Amino acid sequence: MPELPEVETVRRNIAPALEGRRLEHVEISDIRLTRPEDPLIVASELTGERVEHVDRRGKYLIVRFASGRALLIHLRMTGSLRADALAGDPHRRALLTLDNGSEVAYRDVRRFGTWLLLEPGELEPYLGARLGEEPLVAAFTAKGLGERLEGRRAALKAALLDQRTLAGLGNIYVDEALWYARLHPRRLTGSLDRDELRRLHRAIRKALELGIARQGSTLTDYRLPDGSSGSMQKEFKAYGRDDEPCDRCGTLLAKIRVAGRGTWFCPNCQTLP
Repeated sequence: MPELPEVETVRRNIAPALEGRRLEHVEISDIRLTRPEDPLIVASELTGERVEHVDRRGKYLIVRFASGRALLIHLRMTGSLRADALAGDPHRRALLTLDNGSEVAYRDVRRFGTWLLLEPGELEPYLGARLGEEPLVAAFTAKGLGERLEGRRAALKAALLDQRTLAGLGNIYVDEALWYARLHPRRLTGSLDRDELRRLHRAIRKALELGIARQGSTLTDYRLPDGSSGSMQKEFKAYGRDDEPCDRCGTLLAKIRVAGRGTWFCPNCQTLP
């Protein structure tokens, strides 16, 4: 599933194509995309809207309109926005025709992605009930992270995957951050001391910033709006590397399951107390 770096990369690349443009025509061909709303009604409501800004919150893309409405897009596992009509592509689920004649397509192989049109005033309450703090903003501190984790007895990885703890982290970047921080994925969240919290705070930001710099991780379906791939997968320190040597100590990396997810770590560098 695209995580914060992938969604932020898509936002940065698709924003120039959408911002300032009016939606001349909207076609939504997949009933699951807007469920439970009728896709024909949603397409009709979107037609004529002018895009003011393309934003991101956690793993959500937010298309903000001049009317005050917002289209909330969750790419989930295989969704992607393309600066192309993708004519003839069987996995095209929606098509936006803009007032300058250009087109933006939404492609989704497994059809898990969602589009939700929200009225003025609905966006912030919707996101606020589902998402914690953004980990790349200046207000995100080690102290604040500790307060979010304090008193919890969940495994550290499980807590970081919870979008109400931090917005945008997923399986890949949690494993990478824990490797950088030298913390075991099964460590109890409430047991971290001040130094460990500082290490974790720095590691989360480092993993996410590197992911954005490399334009995300392309393992299967993730693509940029121009159809190209990200390269973060070439930088992985832990994720997907079981039985490969740790870049820090040479110990073979191991795979376990935490919170039902495949989890990679170094048994020597990331030990349980």
